[in-house]
Amino acid sequence: MPQDNDYSINTIIGPNTNLAGDIEAGGFTRIDGSIRGDVKARGRVVIGERARMKGNVSGTNITVGGVVCGNIIADGHMVILSTAIVIGDIITRRIQADDGCFINGMVAVCSTDERWTKTMSEHKDAQGIKSALPVFNKTYG
Repeated sequence: MPQDNDYSINTIIGPNTNLAGDIEAGGFTRIDGSIRGDVKARGRVVIGERARMKGNVSGTNITVGGVVCGNIIADGHMVILSTAIVIGDIITRRIQADDGCFINGMVAVCSTDERWTKTMSEHKDAQGIKSALPVFNKTYG
């Protein structure tokens, strides 16, 4: 499991910032604005209480305080604050969900490496099928 000892913020999407597109960050990422796109970080991710996201999020340790419409993958632990709304699936090794948060989706907590590998494989397979459906429907539908 990755270590997350670096607390210096590498990427900040500030309040009143709107971004359309994917982000790949090398470390700690904080989001307080609005994003339409995926966020992939090789470190910690904090989605502030006023943040709004439509896209998938992945990182080591993830804290959600705002709204995320998309899947979340935390290779370490996941904290969902009472102000959070998550509409999508969550895959993590450990989770803390505060009273009052809203989650609409599947939550998989994988306490062993074997379970993590299996769940991630199933998730990637499902994503591959979902991405192929529009092409299939357009061709054969």
